Amino acid sequence: MKKRAFYILLAGCMLLLCACSVKKEDKTKLRDIEFTVVNSYDAPEELQEKIDEKKEKTFEISYADNGYLYIARGYGRQDTSGYSVEVQSCYEAEDAIYMKTNLLGPPKTEKIIEGKTYPYVIIKMEYNDKNVIFD
Repeated sequence: MKKRAFYILLAGCMLLLCACSVKKEDKTKLRDIEFTVVNSYDAPEELQEKIDEKKEKTFEISYADNGYLYIARGYGRQDTSGYSVEVQSCYEAEDAIYMKTNLLGPPKTEKIIEGKTYPYVIIKMEYNDKNVIFD
């Protein structure tokens, strides 16, 4: 009887393990994506509202509108002026769009003003229905 229960348990475990799979993310670049950095006043109003809601903390937003895909990334509240966001890369892979950005601190030559700032960047590209992955 114990042997039979063992075999039933073993068969159940094998079925569960066979159902699990791991999909490896393929980040291999197929092509660079052409994009334009958009000023906040040129962004769709609904996107700008979402940014305003989330700007206190870091955020990552993708937004589709009229045949374009907008991707926004923000770095939350900073206590001084002079910060900017650099887009290091934006490319298409097999299953996703990858965007890598970097927060740049105030240049040493710039006069820094105390006060809250919310550095973020918005890029605009032709619409693509792939998921956006932020590196």
